[in-house]
Amino acid sequence: MQDIQRNCDISDALDHDIYSMCTMVLKLRNLYKWERGLQPWEEPESADLLDWIDMKEHSWAGMAGESFRRLSVSGKALDPLAVEEVNAALDGSGLVYGAGYGRSMKTVFFLAEEIEARSREGCPIRILGREWAREMASPFAMVQDGQIIIRRDSLRYFFWDQIQDVRSSCRDSLQYALRSYGVYKDGVLDREGFKLSLDRMVDQEMNLFIYHEIGEILQTELDAASLQGVIGHFPGSAFEFVSRAVKDIMADTDPRGPLAYMAGEERDTSLAFYLTFLDGLRDRLFPEIRPAWQQFQADRDWAHIEEARRSCRSRNQRLAEEIRTISRTIGDEPDEVILSRFDGRVLAPLGLERPKET
Repeated sequence: MQDIQRNCDISDALDHDIYSMCTMVLKLRNLYKWERGLQPWEEPESADLLDWIDMKEHSWAGMAGESFRRLSVSGKALDPLAVEEVNAALDGSGLVYGAGYGRSMKTVFFLAEEIEARSREGCPIRILGREWAREMASPFAMVQDGQIIIRRDSLRYFFWDQIQDVRSSCRDSLQYALRSYGVYKDGVLDREGFKLSLDRMVDQEMNLFIYHEIGEILQTELDAASLQGVIGHFPGSAFEFVSRAVKDIMADTDPRGPLAYMAGEERDTSLAFYLTFLDGLRDRLFPEIRPAWQQFQADRDWAHIEEARRSCRSRNQRLAEEIRTISRTIGDEPDEVILSRFDGRVLAPLGLERPKET
């Protein structure tokens, strides 16, 4: 366990600079809460947090050049990225180990208790609870060895933070969702009620994220190998971020993805949360959904959402195919030629430009 946490710390030391300052502070604040066993709503004293961040940064400096440690499990020394082998050695312990690459190729490690196993659309799902080791990225939903992993503790922090800092353009959908849970009354968020309802909200809305991962597994327009090629060669670039966003939208609009699930189950609160969490590039890639939401609120007809899903999927399918085609030239052509092709075939149709290098 100590070696896993050390690898988490090394990962943070190596790649914390992939985040903006604001994002890094938020992630460090949640890491501090996790280390101290605090609830999402329990805020640390500013002085304590700043001292802790200073200590973290000092410890990161001392890890410069340190390699990830091999893991000793059941008498075996295993590579920290050998997820299947590590979990085989942990079989019967009630623990699940995770390792892989996240945004901009940051290495992700975790160790957590399994609290439930499910299956949806033929996809095995493992719901994890208490975490014994984690790094600052802590993705709450992922696919690992063909299984969907949901990290419930990280999802609790996500819900709390997102609802505290929601963008003004999403307030209508957020208020709709919170009213449905009885924690938004007379134009005011009932914070105490929200605290009491957080776990119920997370559990009832978990399928929103599970079905996104199902969509990721099932969609074939932008395959994992193509995306990994982009991320591995152009980490932290517009090419990576747009490709990720397109893959996310293709997952969301898959016939067995989250939007189809919501319509089939008439999960209006999940739809409202989906709109609340839809931001940045994903929002730009899905212009049909907000007008469809307004129509849905007027007449409760899920056909508006289905029409938006189909339209969005058809348009983004062309972008996904362009990205996949361009990704196949990586390593065979000069990077600038590849990026120029990406600019013309992907960014230009979106009305975007690649940021100039500084």
